[in-house]
Amino acid sequence: MFKPSKEKPSEEVLVERLRARDEAAMSVLYDMYSPALYGVITHIVKSEEVAEDVLQEAFIKIWSSFDSYDEHKGRLFTWMINVCRNLAIDKIRTKAYRVSNTAEDLATGARTVTAPESFNPEHIGIREMVDALQPEQQQIIDLMYFEGLTQSEIAEAYQIPLGTVKTRARSAVKYLAKLFKGRA
Repeated sequence: MFKPSKEKPSEEVLVERLRARDEAAMSVLYDMYSPALYGVITHIVKSEEVAEDVLQEAFIKIWSSFDSYDEHKGRLFTWMINVCRNLAIDKIRTKAYRVSNTAEDLATGARTVTAPESFNPEHIGIREMVDALQPEQQQIIDLMYFEGLTQSEIAEAYQIPLGTVKTRARSAVKYLAKLFKGRA
């Protein structure tokens, strides 16, 4: 058995202890690498609370799938960064994460609109047209066309009946079409 030490073990010793399923080695691993891994995760998810959850998931995954680590393919830290990065990316791709971030932005009054890089609505005056809509219609159009949410996701996230979402979207699109034809 391994003796506890106040010094940081070498990577080789740490890997050997982890392969032997030494739980104390997992604690050492956490102490040595968690701050750096947390930084990587936070950079991706942009939320400390979510980053803490992802970090915990990552260490569970590292422990449970340690047999898949191959020291001949790369360093332990690099492998752990990949585990963390993949979990963080998976997290931001989830519907719940997207909806909670959108809900948070609206709750704080922020109006964050992201569109594909190749599309710039300011070039044809779409932003000004959307700003002419009623606030409820603006919200639906922003979420559907600029955030990429479906009508069902909007209804679920904001607890609005699906029929109301559809009606607001339809009336907003009709109004925008009239505005757009007037500018052509």
